[in-house]
Amino acid sequence: MLIINKTKISIMKGDITKVKADAIVNAANNRLLGGGGVDGAIHRAGGKEILEECKKIGGCPTGEARITTAGNLPSKKVIHTVGPIYKDGNHGEEKLLYNAYYNSLALAKDNKLTTIAFPSISTGVYGYPKEKAADIAIKAVKDFANKYENMEEIIFVLFSDEDFDIYQEKLRG
Repeated sequence: MLIINKTKISIMKGDITKVKADAIVNAANNRLLGGGGVDGAIHRAGGKEILEECKKIGGCPTGEARITTAGNLPSKKVIHTVGPIYKDGNHGEEKLLYNAYYNSLALAKDNKLTTIAFPSISTGVYGYPKEKAADIAIKAVKDFANKYENMEEIIFVLFSDEDFDIYQEKLRG
């Protein structure tokens, strides 16, 4: 755990759909219509209300974020963000991934949400190298916490032992 400017930054191993926070973040695709991985799990656990709101939104560009109800989830809201598909690191992927985290936090702030849970964005089928992605995620969260005091807690919820170990090591350093 780390505390920056009154914001607690922590990690946990588990299923993000079971986390009770003001908002959980969905690693979505551009269409916001559900998919595999975290996206599919959130849509399945949250129910059709999330999909109905996503259809009304009409999509989300990579690096940006949108907000919907959480449906049947224990959180209040779902923030959908689209991380980049990793090509080779020379196509703006780092900035897009950073923006996915930072813009999700800004949207939470704008909606007066003070606890937020993130998965590891873009590291599944989008192929972002996990170590690099963790560095970017932690940097975005630290930058936001240094600038704003509105967040109580930012949690990285990691599904695999590998992801948990990477974040644990990076947050210590």
